[in-house]
Amino acid sequence: MEDKTSGCPRDPVIRVTAMPADANAYGDIFGGWLMSQMDMGAGLIAARRSRGRAVTVAMDGTQFHLPVKVGDEVSVYGEIKRVGRTSLTIAIEAWRRHRHEEEEVKVTQAVFTFVAVNEFGKPRVIDQEK
Repeated sequence: MEDKTSGCPRDPVIRVTAMPADANAYGDIFGGWLMSQMDMGAGLIAARRSRGRAVTVAMDGTQFHLPVKVGDEVSVYGEIKRVGRTSLTIAIEAWRRHRHEEEEVKVTQAVFTFVAVNEFGKPRVIDQEK
């Protein structure tokens, strides 16, 4: 993943505004909502790379660094770390930007593992040529 402080532009897999329905009574966004956004972003990367359906089988190394508040813009970035015979490992980071500011800060990260599956839900081989 390109370092956000390096000045190298990169496009998010997902960008969304955190809404009141996604928050607790204190205005903090639920960790589960944030993990869901990260899983969706990783799933998009996995489906594109495997050229078909891919399912989440594991999520490791989750760390919450800072809270996300209602109204914050959340950007999810991802990078494929490994492509195996039927599985992919994808590193995901979520960054927040307060609504009226320019600075983004990393709020969480995790590593997702996906398995490519066929129409019957059975593992299928991922084309190693890309």
